[in-house]
Amino acid sequence: MVIAIDGPAGAGKSTVARAVAAALGFTYLDSGAMYRSVALAAREVGVDADDGVALGPLAAGLEIDFDGRRVLLGGRDVTDAIRRPEVSADASRVSVHPVVREAMVARQRALIEAADYVAEGRDIGTVVSPDAPLKVFLTASDEERARRRAAETGEDIAAVLAAQLQRDARDSEREHGALRPADDAVELDTTGLSLEEVVARVVGLAHERRLAPRSKGDSGDPERTSPQFVSEGSPEPSPSQRPPSEHQ
Repeated sequence: MVIAIDGPAGAGKSTVARAVAAALGFTYLDSGAMYRSVALAAREVGVDADDGVALGPLAAGLEIDFDGRRVLLGGRDVTDAIRRPEVSADASRVSVHPVVREAMVARQRALIEAADYVAEGRDIGTVVSPDAPLKVFLTASDEERARRRAAETGEDIAAVLAAQLQRDARDSEREHGALRPADDAVELDTTGLSLEEVVARVVGLAHERRLAPRSKGDSGDPERTSPQFVSEGSPEPSPSQRPPSEHQ
């Protein structure tokens, strides 16, 4: 079973999905990490990120799994390796190929059929799991999303905003898995809301739909979540780097 959380970059879906998974006792599925894993594997074997013909069988043959915070590629921990800048750049290139997306969608479906997941991405509720019992589409103003990203990276907000608008257009206009809310998704604007407020709303929806017992948790495990939004794709802060949580 899966709770689907989709939305554009910077809307907070990675941070929210991680916290919701911790609160409900589900596993967090980071779809972006899967495309990063394809990019890493391609680099390691010398396949060009723009070569869709070669990437298809490569992606189809990869075994990508999640173990808590760790991303496993063929049983190997690649959590840090897939966050390297060059891998991140390649990930956006490999993700445009339909054969790669088909392989990753198949892997995502296999994972969520075997256990309970909170999965985040851009097409979880529309393509990967259109029958998901709860679909949430997170949004935020363009300015807020750019501010969050700039706060994480130290980049100029205007530059971040310009790049973000280009990515939004690419994600919304692509032929396969275009970014859009599912018809039955609950749309939630995170502008001006704290992480705890957003997580509480999503967890509340899960309880209303009887997807998890209330005894599973409240707004997340403080060892796995942060009390502020983290930009999509950013490494998760270590416990020593996080400000104290109200749940500690």
